[in-house]
Amino acid sequence: MSLPGADRREVQGPSPVSGGGNGVAVASDLNRLAIVASNQSTSQRLRLNPNKDHKPDSYEDLQLDFSPSIFSSLERYLPPTMLSLPRDDKVKFMKDILLKYLPHGERNRVQKHREYRQKIISNYQPLHREIYTMHPQTFFVPSFLKAINDNSEESFRSIMSEPSPGVFTFEMIQPRFCELLLSEVENFEKWVNEAKFRIMRPNTMNKYGAVLDDFGLETMLDKLMEGYIRPISKVFFQEVGGSTLDSHHGFVVEYGKDRDVDLGFHVDDSEVTLNVCLGKQFSGGELFFRGTRCDKHVNTGSQSEEIFDYSHVPGRAVLHRGRHRHGARATTSGHRINLLLWCRSSVFREMKKYQKDFSSWCGECFREKKERQRLSIAATKSELLRKEGESTT
Repeated sequence: MSLPGADRREVQGPSPVSGGGNGVAVASDLNRLAIVASNQSTSQRLRLNPNKDHKPDSYEDLQLDFSPSIFSSLERYLPPTMLSLPRDDKVKFMKDILLKYLPHGERNRVQKHREYRQKIISNYQPLHREIYTMHPQTFFVPSFLKAINDNSEESFRSIMSEPSPGVFTFEMIQPRFCELLLSEVENFEKWVNEAKFRIMRPNTMNKYGAVLDDFGLETMLDKLMEGYIRPISKVFFQEVGGSTLDSHHGFVVEYGKDRDVDLGFHVDDSEVTLNVCLGKQFSGGELFFRGTRCDKHVNTGSQSEEIFDYSHVPGRAVLHRGRHRHGARATTSGHRINLLLWCRSSVFREMKKYQKDFSSWCGECFREKKERQRLSIAATKSELLRKEGESTT
């Protein structure tokens, strides 16, 4: 599900991760979903590891400030004494903590966004209704569908290239679906202009593009995340919550003449990002990647092995960690439109609060850890040599 109110709050990191982009250097307080308030007792905190045998309740029938899937995901992490309590008690527990991170002013903004979205859906007439429901055979290329159905690392790697560590590219979208989605976006923008409706852009850094969730594609994109991106992320991005993705922000961005031109160096407000080029005809617009970093190291330099440039191809997808620093070079001619799906894990964002070492995915944490190990080994060798020298004198 898309997370109401969390789609557009963005905090730029200090230079050099600045200058605009499809992301943030530091996630917002709401998006962090910090479940455990500091004044709560230890017994009330979430478990560090989920209860895999517990079957969570469904919260789809409730009107909640957060996505129902977030409550279902978090329920497995509740203290054991709470798992057998009535659903209403569990909702109250989780909601009370979540709302500590949603100030009153922010709640008003969430409500206004909900009303904004409802106004669009009530008045906008879709042009291609077939894309609002997931149709795998007409959406995806056969090789991608086969890999998803086989659901193994081997099957995924059979269709993927990994030209740079943590950056995966593969054929994904049928040309016809690209055409239909582009046509739908154009129709929506035409309606916006004719109705003199003020549209909310994907984020504060893109002046063009549209949020797909806002005009009815939320359910389809949720199924895209759950059924197709999460299985891949479970294999390749486990260390950043790839198996617990439970909310998304879906949008298109547009580059070219009379559109956005390029995209500054940034990170995304996501655990995993899907980026698919829809078309049209263009030149330039290459993505440039510069290594994955945690919040602490987001502005550190890049190593030579982390530098990678990628040229977009319509229908071809790029999948990477949201914390993988990147940007887009200028689109020098034509018109380029890309579909972005930011996939988020509320569980990972909570667990991240208790970690200090992110060497499993942050390049700088990994280098610092290796350096500590090197110094420790050197000190041990030096001490052994000193003792050996003393024993022979």
